[in-house]
Amino acid sequence: MDASCDLEVDVNGEEIFFLHKNTVSIYCGKIRKLFDKSKGVTTNLKVILHDFPGGPESFELVSRFCYNNGKILINPYNAHRLLCAAHYLEMNETINGSHNLLQQTKKSIEEIKFWTWPELLSALKSSVDLVPVTSSSQIIQKCLDSIVARLIFASETSPSSCLSSSSPESSGLRLSTDSKSTESLRSGLLRSTWWFEDLVNILTPNVVKLLVKSIVVHKFDHGLTSRFLFYYQKSRFVNATSDEKREITETIIDSLSLLDQSSVSCKSLFGILRAALNLNVNKIHRNILERMIGSQLDQATLDNLLLPSPHGSSYLYNVNLVLQFVKHFLTAKSRPQVPISEFKKVTRLIDSYVAEVVPDPRLEPCKFLALVNALPEFDRDSYDEIYHAIDIYLQVHMELSDEEKTSIFSSIDYTKLSSETCNHLTQNHKFPPRFAALALTAQQVKLENLFHGMDVQKRFILPSTEMKAEKRHEQVVSNDGKEDIVVENEKMKAHLEGMQWRVVELEKVCRKMQTQMTKILKSKLTRQTSAKSLPRLCS
Repeated sequence: MDASCDLEVDVNGEEIFFLHKNTVSIYCGKIRKLFDKSKGVTTNLKVILHDFPGGPESFELVSRFCYNNGKILINPYNAHRLLCAAHYLEMNETINGSHNLLQQTKKSIEEIKFWTWPELLSALKSSVDLVPVTSSSQIIQKCLDSIVARLIFASETSPSSCLSSSSPESSGLRLSTDSKSTESLRSGLLRSTWWFEDLVNILTPNVVKLLVKSIVVHKFDHGLTSRFLFYYQKSRFVNATSDEKREITETIIDSLSLLDQSSVSCKSLFGILRAALNLNVNKIHRNILERMIGSQLDQATLDNLLLPSPHGSSYLYNVNLVLQFVKHFLTAKSRPQVPISEFKKVTRLIDSYVAEVVPDPRLEPCKFLALVNALPEFDRDSYDEIYHAIDIYLQVHMELSDEEKTSIFSSIDYTKLSSETCNHLTQNHKFPPRFAALALTAQQVKLENLFHGMDVQKRFILPSTEMKAEKRHEQVVSNDGKEDIVVENEKMKAHLEGMQWRVVELEKVCRKMQTQMTKILKSKLTRQTSAKSLPRLCS
Protein backbone atom coordinates (compact mmCIF):
# COMPACT_ATOMS: atom_id res chain seq x y z
CA MET A 1 0.00 0.00 0.00
CA ASP A 2 1.35 3.45 -0.99
CA ALA A 3 2.08 5.55 2.10
CA SER A 4 0.36 8.50 0.49
CA CYS A 5 -2.87 6.48 0.15
CA ASP A 6 -4.34 7.21 3.53
CA LEU A 7 -7.94 6.11 2.82
CA GLU A 8 -9.33 2.59 2.54
CA VAL A 9 -12.80 2.23 0.94
CA ASP A 10 -14.70 -1.07 1.16
CA VAL A 11 -17.38 -1.20 -1.56
CA ASN A 12 -20.24 -3.57 -0.70
CA GLY A 13 -17.75 -6.06 0.74
CA GLU A 14 -16.72 -6.94 -2.81
CA GLU A 15 -13.57 -4.89 -3.34
CA ILE A 16 -11.31 -2.50 -1.39
CA PHE A 17 -9.89 0.72 -2.89
CA PHE A 18 -6.83 2.59 -1.47
CA LEU A 19 -7.12 6.31 -2.21
CA HIS A 20 -5.95 9.76 -1.14
CA LYS A 21 -8.35 11.21 1.38
CA ASN A 22 -8.00 14.80 0.23
CA THR A 23 -8.44 13.93 -3.45
CA VAL A 24 -11.66 12.03 -2.87
CA SER A 25 -13.19 14.22 -0.19
CA ILE A 26 -13.03 17.33 -2.42
CA TYR A 27 -15.69 15.89 -4.74
CA CYS A 28 -17.55 13.41 -2.50
CA GLY A 29 -19.69 15.27 0.02
CA LYS A 30 -20.67 12.10 1.88
CA ILE A 31 -17.06 11.08 2.58
CA ARG A 32 -16.08 14.64 3.49
CA LYS A 33 -18.87 14.76 6.11
CA LEU A 34 -17.58 11.53 7.64
CA PHE A 35 -14.12 13.08 8.09
CA ASP A 36 -15.60 16.25 9.55
CA LYS A 37 -17.14 14.15 12.32
CA SER A 38 -13.80 12.51 13.15
CA LYS A 39 -11.29 15.36 12.86
CA GLY A 40 -8.86 13.89 15.36
CA VAL A 41 -8.26 10.71 13.35
CA THR A 42 -5.60 11.05 10.66
CA THR A 43 -4.36 7.49 10.15
CA ASN A 44 -5.93 4.14 9.31
CA LEU A 45 -8.95 5.80 7.76
CA LYS A 46 -11.49 3.31 6.48
CA VAL A 47 -14.92 3.84 4.92
CA ILE A 48 -17.39 1.01 4.35
CA LEU A 49 -20.02 1.64 1.68
CA HIS A 50 -23.11 -0.56 1.83
CA ASP A 51 -25.50 -1.02 -1.13
CA PHE A 52 -23.38 1.19 -3.35
CA PRO A 53 -25.18 1.29 -6.74
CA GLY A 54 -23.17 -0.46 -9.43
CA GLY A 55 -20.65 -1.93 -6.99
CA PRO A 56 -16.88 -1.67 -7.50
CA GLU A 57 -17.23 -0.91 -11.23
CA SER A 58 -19.18 2.27 -10.56
CA PHE A 59 -16.86 3.35 -7.71
CA GLU A 60 -13.88 2.99 -10.03
CA LEU A 61 -15.51 5.48 -12.41
CA VAL A 62 -15.99 7.92 -9.52
CA SER A 63 -12.34 7.50 -8.51
CA ARG A 64 -11.20 8.36 -12.03
CA PHE A 65 -13.39 11.45 -11.95
CA CYS A 66 -11.76 12.57 -8.69
CA TYR A 67 -8.20 11.89 -9.84
CA ASN A 68 -8.82 13.65 -13.17
CA ASN A 69 -9.71 16.97 -11.58
CA GLY A 70 -13.44 16.43 -11.97
CA LYS A 71 -13.41 15.40 -15.62
CA ILE A 72 -14.68 12.19 -17.22
CA LEU A 73 -16.19 11.14 -20.52
CA ILE A 74 -19.90 10.56 -19.94
CA ASN A 75 -21.70 8.39 -22.51
CA PRO A 76 -24.88 6.27 -22.67
CA TYR A 77 -22.97 3.25 -21.34
CA ASN A 78 -21.79 4.84 -18.08
CA ALA A 79 -24.21 7.73 -17.50
CA HIS A 80 -26.55 5.60 -15.40
CA ARG A 81 -23.71 4.41 -13.16
CA LEU A 82 -22.30 7.90 -12.66
CA LEU A 83 -25.71 9.38 -11.92
CA CYS A 84 -26.50 6.82 -9.21
CA ALA A 85 -23.02 7.05 -7.72
CA ALA A 86 -23.18 10.86 -7.67
CA HIS A 87 -26.48 10.72 -5.80
CA TYR A 88 -25.12 8.19 -3.32
CA LEU A 89 -21.86 10.05 -2.61
CA GLU A 90 -23.55 13.50 -2.64
CA MET A 91 -21.35 14.81 -5.45
CA ASN A 92 -23.60 17.81 -6.03
CA GLU A 93 -21.33 20.70 -5.09
CA THR A 94 -19.69 22.87 -7.72
CA ILE A 95 -15.90 22.77 -7.49
CA ASN A 96 -13.85 25.38 -9.34
CA GLY A 97 -16.96 26.54 -11.13
CA SER A 98 -17.82 23.46 -13.20
CA HIS A 99 -16.82 20.18 -11.59
CA ASN A 100 -20.24 18.89 -10.42
CA LEU A 101 -20.60 15.25 -11.42
CA LEU A 102 -24.32 15.20 -10.74
CA GLN A 103 -25.00 18.17 -13.00
CA GLN A 104 -22.72 16.82 -15.74
CA THR A 105 -24.46 13.46 -15.69
CA LYS A 106 -27.95 14.92 -15.73
CA LYS A 107 -27.00 17.11 -18.68
CA SER A 108 -25.73 14.07 -20.55
CA ILE A 109 -28.93 12.15 -19.85
CA GLU A 110 -30.99 15.03 -21.24
CA GLU A 111 -29.48 14.13 -24.62
CA ILE A 112 -31.15 10.71 -24.44
CA LYS A 113 -33.32 11.48 -27.47
CA PHE A 114 -30.18 11.36 -29.60
CA TRP A 115 -29.05 7.96 -28.32
CA THR A 116 -29.30 5.03 -30.70
CA TRP A 117 -31.60 2.09 -30.01
CA PRO A 118 -28.78 -0.23 -28.78
CA GLU A 119 -27.47 2.57 -26.53
CA LEU A 120 -30.93 2.93 -25.02
CA LEU A 121 -31.20 -0.81 -24.44
CA SER A 122 -27.75 -0.97 -22.89
CA ALA A 123 -28.48 1.94 -20.56
CA LEU A 124 -31.82 0.43 -19.57
CA LYS A 125 -30.32 -2.99 -18.88
CA SER A 126 -27.48 -1.58 -16.80
CA SER A 127 -29.90 0.63 -14.85
CA VAL A 128 -32.16 -2.34 -14.12
CA ASP A 129 -29.16 -4.37 -12.93
CA LEU A 130 -28.04 -1.68 -10.47
CA VAL A 131 -28.49 -2.43 -6.77
CA PRO A 132 -30.58 -0.96 -5.36
CA VAL A 133 -32.84 -0.40 -8.37
CA THR A 134 -34.55 2.58 -6.72
CA SER A 135 -31.38 4.61 -7.08
CA SER A 136 -31.59 4.29 -10.87
CA SER A 137 -35.34 4.87 -11.18
CA GLN A 138 -34.84 8.31 -12.74
CA ILE A 139 -32.82 7.08 -15.69
CA ILE A 140 -34.96 3.96 -16.04
CA GLN A 141 -38.04 6.13 -16.51
CA LYS A 142 -36.24 8.36 -19.01
CA CYS A 143 -35.14 5.29 -20.99
CA LEU A 144 -38.65 3.85 -21.01
CA ASP A 145 -40.20 7.15 -22.13
CA SER A 146 -37.65 7.38 -24.93
CA ILE A 147 -38.29 3.76 -25.96
CA VAL A 148 -42.03 4.36 -26.15
CA ALA A 149 -41.41 7.50 -28.22
CA ARG A 150 -39.30 5.41 -30.65
CA LEU A 151 -42.05 2.79 -30.91
CA ILE A 152 -44.65 5.43 -31.65
CA PHE A 153 -42.35 6.99 -34.25
CA ALA A 154 -41.70 3.61 -35.88
CA SER A 155 -45.43 2.82 -36.02
CA GLU A 156 -46.23 6.17 -37.67
CA THR A 157 -43.27 6.33 -40.06
CA SER A 158 -42.61 4.28 -43.18
CA PRO A 159 -39.50 2.06 -43.21
CA SER A 160 -37.80 4.16 -45.89
CA SER A 161 -38.19 7.46 -44.10
CA CYS A 162 -37.16 5.89 -40.79
CA LEU A 163 -33.84 4.74 -42.29
CA SER A 164 -33.08 7.48 -44.82
CA SER A 165 -33.82 10.65 -42.88
CA SER A 166 -30.72 12.69 -42.21
CA SER A 167 -32.06 15.33 -39.84
CA PRO A 168 -30.45 15.56 -36.36
CA GLU A 169 -33.63 14.46 -34.64
CA SER A 170 -34.30 11.52 -36.94
CA SER A 171 -30.68 10.46 -36.76
CA GLY A 172 -31.23 9.91 -33.06
CA LEU A 173 -34.20 7.72 -33.90
CA ARG A 174 -32.39 5.62 -36.47
CA LEU A 175 -31.06 2.30 -35.29
CA SER A 176 -27.44 1.34 -35.17
CA THR A 177 -26.24 -0.89 -38.03
CA ASP A 178 -24.22 -3.21 -35.80
CA SER A 179 -26.87 -4.56 -33.50
CA LYS A 180 -29.11 -7.58 -33.43
CA SER A 181 -32.15 -5.38 -33.03
CA THR A 182 -31.27 -3.54 -36.27
CA GLU A 183 -30.98 -6.82 -38.17
CA SER A 184 -34.35 -7.84 -36.78
CA LEU A 185 -35.82 -4.51 -37.83
CA ARG A 186 -34.32 -4.64 -41.31
CA SER A 187 -35.54 -8.16 -41.96
CA GLY A 188 -39.06 -7.36 -40.87
CA LEU A 189 -39.42 -3.65 -40.24
CA LEU A 190 -43.06 -3.75 -41.21
CA ARG A 191 -43.76 -6.25 -38.44
CA SER A 192 -45.15 -4.41 -35.47
CA THR A 193 -43.64 -6.88 -32.99
CA TRP A 194 -40.00 -6.34 -33.94
CA TRP A 195 -39.18 -4.89 -30.50
CA PHE A 196 -40.56 -7.76 -28.41
CA GLU A 197 -37.38 -9.80 -28.39
CA ASP A 198 -35.20 -6.78 -27.58
CA LEU A 199 -37.10 -5.92 -24.42
CA VAL A 200 -38.30 -9.25 -23.09
CA ASN A 201 -34.93 -10.28 -21.61
CA ILE A 202 -34.11 -6.83 -20.24
CA LEU A 203 -37.21 -5.88 -18.30
CA THR A 204 -37.85 -7.17 -14.81
CA PRO A 205 -41.50 -7.46 -13.69
CA ASN A 206 -41.28 -4.13 -11.83
CA VAL A 207 -39.93 -2.36 -14.90
CA VAL A 208 -42.66 -3.90 -17.08
CA LYS A 209 -45.21 -2.05 -14.96
CA LEU A 210 -43.32 1.21 -15.54
CA LEU A 211 -43.22 0.53 -19.28
CA VAL A 212 -46.97 -0.05 -19.50
CA LYS A 213 -47.68 3.11 -17.50
CA SER A 214 -45.51 5.07 -19.94
CA ILE A 215 -47.35 3.44 -22.85
CA VAL A 216 -50.70 4.48 -21.41
CA VAL A 217 -49.52 8.07 -20.87
CA HIS A 218 -48.14 8.35 -24.41
CA LYS A 219 -51.14 6.53 -25.91
CA PHE A 220 -49.25 3.80 -27.71
CA ASP A 221 -51.19 0.90 -29.29
CA HIS A 222 -52.90 -1.00 -26.43
CA GLY A 223 -53.56 -4.07 -28.56
CA LEU A 224 -49.87 -4.42 -29.41
CA THR A 225 -48.98 -3.79 -25.79
CA SER A 226 -51.23 -6.63 -24.60
CA ARG A 227 -49.59 -8.95 -27.14
CA PHE A 228 -46.18 -7.99 -25.75
CA LEU A 229 -47.32 -8.75 -22.20
CA PHE A 230 -48.52 -12.23 -23.19
CA TYR A 231 -45.27 -12.79 -25.09
CA TYR A 232 -43.28 -11.64 -22.04
CA GLN A 233 -45.12 -14.07 -19.77
CA LYS A 234 -44.59 -17.00 -22.13
CA SER A 235 -40.89 -16.23 -22.70
CA ARG A 236 -39.97 -15.62 -19.07
CA PHE A 237 -41.80 -18.72 -17.84
CA VAL A 238 -39.30 -21.03 -19.58
CA ASN A 239 -36.57 -20.89 -16.92
CA ALA A 240 -38.48 -19.31 -14.02
CA THR A 241 -39.10 -20.78 -10.59
CA SER A 242 -42.62 -20.99 -9.13
CA ASP A 243 -42.16 -17.79 -7.14
CA GLU A 244 -40.83 -15.98 -10.21
CA LYS A 245 -43.75 -17.24 -12.28
CA ARG A 246 -46.17 -15.96 -9.66
CA GLU A 247 -44.53 -12.53 -9.68
CA ILE A 248 -44.59 -12.42 -13.49
CA THR A 249 -48.25 -13.44 -13.61
CA GLU A 250 -49.28 -10.82 -11.07
CA THR A 251 -47.34 -8.20 -13.03
CA ILE A 252 -49.09 -9.16 -16.28
CA ILE A 253 -52.51 -8.95 -14.61
CA ASP A 254 -51.73 -5.53 -13.12
CA SER A 255 -50.46 -4.25 -16.46
CA LEU A 256 -53.36 -5.60 -18.50
CA SER A 257 -55.82 -3.90 -16.16
CA LEU A 258 -54.35 -0.52 -17.20
CA LEU A 259 -55.19 -1.12 -20.87
CA ASP A 260 -58.39 -0.68 -22.82
CA GLN A 261 -60.12 -4.03 -22.31
CA SER A 262 -61.37 -4.16 -25.88
CA SER A 263 -57.72 -4.51 -26.96
CA VAL A 264 -57.07 -7.57 -24.79
CA SER A 265 -57.65 -11.06 -26.20
CA CYS A 266 -60.23 -13.05 -24.24
CA LYS A 267 -58.51 -16.32 -25.20
CA SER A 268 -55.19 -15.04 -23.83
CA LEU A 269 -56.87 -13.95 -20.60
CA PHE A 270 -58.02 -17.52 -20.03
CA GLY A 271 -54.42 -18.65 -20.62
CA ILE A 272 -53.26 -16.26 -17.88
CA LEU A 273 -56.10 -17.49 -15.67
CA ARG A 274 -55.04 -21.12 -15.93
CA ALA A 275 -51.50 -20.13 -14.95
CA ALA A 276 -52.82 -18.01 -12.08
CA LEU A 277 -54.91 -20.88 -10.73
CA ASN A 278 -51.94 -23.25 -10.78
CA LEU A 279 -49.63 -20.72 -9.11
CA ASN A 280 -52.10 -19.61 -6.42
CA VAL A 281 -51.69 -15.90 -7.11
CA ASN A 282 -53.12 -13.63 -4.45
CA LYS A 283 -56.83 -12.95 -4.28
CA ILE A 284 -56.57 -9.32 -5.37
CA HIS A 285 -55.01 -10.24 -8.70
CA ARG A 286 -57.46 -13.09 -9.21
CA ASN A 287 -60.36 -10.68 -8.75
CA ILE A 288 -58.85 -8.28 -11.27
CA LEU A 289 -58.47 -11.10 -13.80
CA GLU A 290 -62.02 -12.36 -13.20
CA ARG A 291 -63.40 -8.87 -13.82
CA MET A 292 -61.48 -8.57 -17.08
CA ILE A 293 -62.77 -11.93 -18.29
CA GLY A 294 -66.31 -11.19 -17.15
CA SER A 295 -66.39 -7.89 -19.03
CA GLN A 296 -65.94 -9.76 -22.33
CA LEU A 297 -67.62 -13.05 -21.51
CA ASP A 298 -69.56 -12.86 -24.78
CA GLN A 299 -66.26 -13.62 -26.56
CA ALA A 300 -65.54 -16.77 -24.55
CA THR A 301 -66.11 -20.34 -25.73
CA LEU A 302 -67.34 -23.41 -23.92
CA ASP A 303 -63.81 -24.84 -23.82
CA ASN A 304 -62.64 -21.68 -22.06
CA LEU A 305 -65.19 -22.17 -19.28
CA LEU A 306 -64.49 -25.84 -18.62
CA LEU A 307 -61.94 -25.11 -15.90
CA PRO A 308 -61.16 -27.88 -13.42
CA SER A 309 -62.21 -27.41 -9.82
CA PRO A 310 -59.62 -26.25 -7.25
CA HIS A 311 -57.34 -28.85 -5.72
CA GLY A 312 -59.09 -30.73 -2.95
CA SER A 313 -62.62 -30.08 -4.23
CA SER A 314 -64.97 -32.97 -4.87
CA TYR A 315 -66.80 -31.58 -7.90
CA LEU A 316 -65.30 -31.73 -11.40
CA TYR A 317 -65.61 -28.19 -12.74
CA ASN A 318 -65.03 -24.78 -11.22
CA VAL A 319 -68.67 -23.67 -11.23
CA ASN A 320 -68.09 -20.89 -8.71
CA LEU A 321 -65.59 -19.23 -11.03
CA VAL A 322 -68.04 -19.28 -13.94
CA LEU A 323 -70.72 -17.73 -11.71
CA GLN A 324 -68.22 -14.97 -10.88
CA PHE A 325 -67.67 -14.36 -14.59
CA VAL A 326 -71.42 -13.94 -15.11
CA LYS A 327 -71.66 -11.59 -12.14
CA HIS A 328 -68.89 -9.38 -13.50
CA PHE A 329 -70.44 -9.48 -16.98
CA LEU A 330 -73.75 -8.18 -15.67
CA THR A 331 -71.95 -5.52 -13.62
CA ALA A 332 -69.80 -4.35 -16.54
CA LYS A 333 -72.56 -4.29 -19.15
CA SER A 334 -75.25 -1.62 -19.13
CA ARG A 335 -78.24 -2.61 -21.22
CA PRO A 336 -79.02 0.76 -22.85
CA GLN A 337 -75.50 0.89 -24.31
CA VAL A 338 -74.88 -2.82 -24.98
CA PRO A 339 -76.66 -4.75 -27.76
CA ILE A 340 -79.10 -7.39 -26.52
CA SER A 341 -77.29 -9.87 -28.77
CA GLU A 342 -74.33 -9.91 -26.33
CA PHE A 343 -76.61 -10.92 -23.46
CA LYS A 344 -78.26 -13.64 -25.54
CA LYS A 345 -74.85 -14.93 -26.64
CA VAL A 346 -73.72 -15.25 -23.02
CA THR A 347 -77.00 -16.97 -22.13
CA ARG A 348 -76.48 -19.56 -24.87
CA LEU A 349 -72.91 -20.05 -23.64
CA ILE A 350 -74.03 -20.64 -20.05
CA ASP A 351 -76.79 -23.02 -21.22
CA SER A 352 -74.16 -25.04 -23.09
CA TYR A 353 -71.98 -25.00 -19.97
CA VAL A 354 -74.88 -26.28 -17.87
CA ALA A 355 -75.46 -29.13 -20.32
CA GLU A 356 -71.76 -30.02 -20.11
CA VAL A 357 -71.34 -30.05 -16.32
CA VAL A 358 -74.73 -31.49 -15.36
CA PRO A 359 -73.60 -35.18 -15.44
CA ASP A 360 -71.25 -34.44 -12.51
CA PRO A 361 -72.75 -36.46 -9.62
CA ARG A 362 -71.24 -34.01 -7.10
CA LEU A 363 -72.85 -30.92 -8.58
CA GLU A 364 -75.08 -29.63 -5.79
CA PRO A 365 -78.68 -28.54 -6.54
CA CYS A 366 -77.99 -25.00 -5.33
CA LYS A 367 -75.06 -24.66 -7.75
CA PHE A 368 -77.10 -26.13 -10.59
CA LEU A 369 -79.93 -23.67 -9.96
CA ALA A 370 -77.47 -20.80 -9.61
CA LEU A 371 -76.19 -21.53 -13.12
CA VAL A 372 -79.70 -21.79 -14.57
CA ASN A 373 -80.83 -18.54 -12.92
CA ALA A 374 -77.56 -16.63 -13.31
CA LEU A 375 -78.88 -14.52 -16.18
CA PRO A 376 -82.26 -12.75 -16.52
CA GLU A 377 -85.07 -14.90 -17.93
CA PHE A 378 -85.82 -12.56 -20.83
CA ASP A 379 -82.32 -13.15 -22.25
CA ARG A 380 -83.18 -16.81 -22.91
CA ASP A 381 -85.23 -17.42 -26.06
CA SER A 382 -85.68 -21.15 -25.46
CA TYR A 383 -85.60 -23.41 -22.41
CA ASP A 384 -85.20 -26.62 -24.41
CA GLU A 385 -81.53 -27.09 -23.48
CA ILE A 386 -82.25 -26.34 -19.82
CA TYR A 387 -85.07 -28.90 -19.81
CA HIS A 388 -82.79 -31.62 -21.23
CA ALA A 389 -80.10 -30.67 -18.68
CA ILE A 390 -82.66 -31.03 -15.88
CA ASP A 391 -83.71 -34.39 -17.26
CA ILE A 392 -80.10 -35.62 -17.06
CA TYR A 393 -79.61 -34.05 -13.63
CA LEU A 394 -82.63 -35.94 -12.26
CA GLN A 395 -81.23 -39.20 -13.59
CA VAL A 396 -77.85 -38.62 -11.93
CA HIS A 397 -79.26 -37.24 -8.66
CA MET A 398 -82.07 -39.58 -7.72
CA GLU A 399 -81.77 -38.77 -4.01
CA LEU A 400 -83.07 -35.20 -4.31
CA SER A 401 -85.72 -34.07 -1.86
CA ASP A 402 -89.20 -32.99 -3.01
CA GLU A 403 -88.33 -29.40 -2.16
CA GLU A 404 -85.18 -29.50 -4.29
CA LYS A 405 -87.04 -31.08 -7.17
CA THR A 406 -89.76 -28.45 -7.00
CA SER A 407 -87.18 -25.68 -7.13
CA ILE A 408 -85.59 -27.28 -10.17
CA PHE A 409 -88.93 -27.82 -11.95
CA SER A 410 -89.89 -24.22 -11.23
CA SER A 411 -86.74 -22.88 -12.89
CA ILE A 412 -88.19 -23.60 -16.35
CA ASP A 413 -90.26 -21.06 -18.25
CA TYR A 414 -92.73 -23.49 -19.82
CA THR A 415 -93.91 -20.89 -22.33
CA LYS A 416 -90.44 -21.05 -23.94
CA LEU A 417 -90.45 -24.78 -24.68
CA SER A 418 -90.78 -26.03 -28.25
CA SER A 419 -93.66 -28.36 -29.14
CA GLU A 420 -91.21 -31.29 -29.48
CA THR A 421 -89.72 -30.67 -26.04
CA CYS A 422 -93.18 -30.20 -24.55
CA ASN A 423 -94.29 -33.52 -26.03
CA HIS A 424 -91.22 -35.19 -24.49
CA LEU A 425 -91.97 -33.58 -21.12
CA THR A 426 -95.57 -34.88 -21.05
CA GLN A 427 -94.22 -38.42 -21.35
CA ASN A 428 -91.40 -37.90 -18.82
CA HIS A 429 -92.37 -39.62 -15.54
CA LYS A 430 -89.71 -37.66 -13.66
CA PHE A 431 -91.86 -34.52 -13.97
CA PRO A 432 -94.95 -34.29 -11.71
CA PRO A 433 -98.38 -33.96 -13.43
CA ARG A 434 -98.84 -30.32 -12.49
CA PHE A 435 -95.66 -29.30 -14.34
CA ALA A 436 -96.68 -31.38 -17.34
CA ALA A 437 -100.01 -29.56 -17.20
CA LEU A 438 -98.17 -26.23 -17.17
CA ALA A 439 -96.32 -27.21 -20.32
CA LEU A 440 -99.52 -28.31 -22.09
CA THR A 441 -101.34 -25.19 -21.01
CA ALA A 442 -98.52 -23.05 -22.37
CA GLN A 443 -98.68 -24.89 -25.69
CA GLN A 444 -102.45 -24.52 -25.80
CA VAL A 445 -102.13 -20.77 -25.29
CA LYS A 446 -99.61 -20.64 -28.11
CA LEU A 447 -102.04 -22.46 -30.42
CA GLU A 448 -104.93 -20.26 -29.43
CA ASN A 449 -102.84 -17.19 -30.16
CA LEU A 450 -101.88 -18.75 -33.46
CA PHE A 451 -105.50 -19.47 -34.34
CA HIS A 452 -106.41 -15.94 -33.41
CA GLY A 453 -103.69 -14.68 -35.69
CA MET A 454 -104.97 -16.92 -38.49
CA ASP A 455 -108.48 -15.55 -37.96
CA VAL A 456 -107.17 -12.00 -38.14
CA GLN A 457 -105.33 -12.92 -41.30
CA LYS A 458 -108.55 -14.25 -42.80
CA ARG A 459 -110.52 -11.13 -41.87
CA PHE A 460 -107.94 -8.54 -42.80
CA ILE A 461 -105.33 -10.02 -45.08
CA LEU A 462 -107.59 -12.17 -47.27
CA PRO A 463 -110.10 -9.43 -48.10
CA SER A 464 -107.18 -7.26 -49.06
CA THR A 465 -105.89 -10.06 -51.26
CA GLU A 466 -109.33 -10.52 -52.82
CA MET A 467 -109.54 -6.76 -53.53
CA LYS A 468 -106.19 -6.93 -55.26
CA ALA A 469 -107.44 -9.90 -57.25
CA GLU A 470 -110.60 -8.01 -58.27
CA LYS A 471 -108.50 -5.07 -59.41
CA ARG A 472 -106.33 -7.40 -61.45
CA HIS A 473 -109.54 -9.03 -62.78
CA GLU A 474 -110.92 -5.66 -63.88
CA GLN A 475 -107.63 -4.82 -65.52
CA VAL A 476 -107.59 -8.11 -67.35
CA VAL A 477 -111.23 -7.72 -68.44
CA SER A 478 -110.54 -4.27 -69.77
CA ASN A 479 -107.89 -5.85 -71.95
CA ASP A 480 -110.23 -8.64 -73.06
CA GLY A 481 -107.78 -11.27 -71.67
CA LYS A 482 -110.09 -14.12 -70.63
CA GLU A 483 -107.22 -16.59 -70.32
CA ASP A 484 -105.39 -14.40 -67.75
CA ILE A 485 -108.54 -14.21 -65.61
CA VAL A 486 -108.70 -18.01 -65.36
CA VAL A 487 -105.01 -18.24 -64.29
CA GLU A 488 -105.42 -15.60 -61.55
CA ASN A 489 -108.53 -17.26 -60.18
CA GLU A 490 -106.81 -20.64 -60.00
CA LYS A 491 -103.84 -19.16 -58.06
CA MET A 492 -106.15 -17.48 -55.58
CA LYS A 493 -108.17 -20.65 -55.08
CA ALA A 494 -105.01 -22.69 -54.40
CA HIS A 495 -103.79 -20.09 -51.88
CA LEU A 496 -107.06 -20.15 -49.92
CA GLU A 497 -107.20 -23.95 -49.88
CA GLY A 498 -103.63 -24.09 -48.54
CA MET A 499 -104.44 -21.76 -45.65
CA GLN A 500 -107.58 -23.71 -44.78
CA TRP A 501 -105.55 -26.94 -44.71
CA ARG A 502 -102.98 -25.41 -42.30
CA VAL A 503 -105.76 -24.29 -39.96
CA VAL A 504 -107.27 -27.80 -39.94
CA GLU A 505 -103.86 -29.35 -39.18
CA LEU A 506 -103.26 -26.98 -36.28
CA GLU A 507 -106.66 -27.83 -34.82
CA LYS A 508 -105.79 -31.55 -34.99
CA VAL A 509 -102.52 -30.93 -33.11
CA CYS A 510 -104.37 -29.01 -30.43
CA ARG A 511 -106.97 -31.75 -29.91
CA LYS A 512 -104.23 -34.39 -29.79
CA MET A 513 -102.32 -32.50 -27.07
CA GLN A 514 -105.46 -32.02 -25.03
CA THR A 515 -106.16 -35.78 -25.23
CA GLN A 516 -102.59 -36.56 -24.13
CA MET A 517 -102.92 -34.22 -21.20
CA THR A 518 -106.12 -35.95 -20.05
CA LYS A 519 -104.53 -39.40 -20.32
CA ILE A 520 -101.45 -38.30 -18.37
CA LEU A 521 -103.51 -36.87 -15.55
CA LYS A 522 -105.61 -40.05 -15.34
CA SER A 523 -102.56 -42.34 -15.38
CA LYS A 524 -100.84 -40.30 -12.64
CA LEU A 525 -103.91 -40.50 -10.44
CA THR A 526 -104.23 -44.27 -11.06
CA ARG A 527 -100.59 -44.90 -10.10
CA GLN A 528 -100.89 -42.82 -6.97
CA THR A 529 -104.05 -44.75 -5.89
CA SER A 530 -102.54 -48.17 -6.60
CA ALA A 531 -99.32 -47.20 -4.79
CA LYS A 532 -101.25 -46.32 -1.67
CA SER A 533 -103.00 -49.73 -1.65
CA LEU A 534 -99.77 -51.77 -1.89
CA PRO A 535 -98.23 -53.07 1.37
CA ARG A 536 -94.86 -51.55 2.44
CA LEU A 537 -92.08 -54.09 1.93
CA CYS A 538 -89.45 -52.12 3.71
CA SER A 539 -89.56 -49.89 6.74
